[in-house]
Amino acid sequence: MIVAFSVAPSGGSPTDSVHDAVAAAVRIVRESGLPNRTSSMFTDIEGEWDEVMDVVKRATLAVAEYGTRVSLVLKADYRPGYTGELDGKVRRLEAALEVDKGEGA
Repeated sequence: MIVAFSVAPSGGSPTDSVHDAVAAAVRIVRESGLPNRTSSMFTDIEGEWDEVMDVVKRATLAVAEYGTRVSLVLKADYRPGYTGELDGKVRRLEAALEVDKGEGA
């Protein structure tokens, strides 16, 4: 499965930095060893259901250290029997765009 998630603390001091909390979460994701990618808004992680959800939980708890409350946004693509989809979905999209570009030339 692929999960795209975002975590952010709230209820901390006005001087607290959100990027420190997000860095704590991303560090947990990267140390998990699971395929992952971080963009400006979300972190994507791929693996089996239990291992992905465990990483999301640990990342959320790490962010909780930076405030009294945590906002978690999560989107999941559960497709049993498929791996490598973190990159595979993007490759198929890029290939489709190339075909479209060739037809419009």
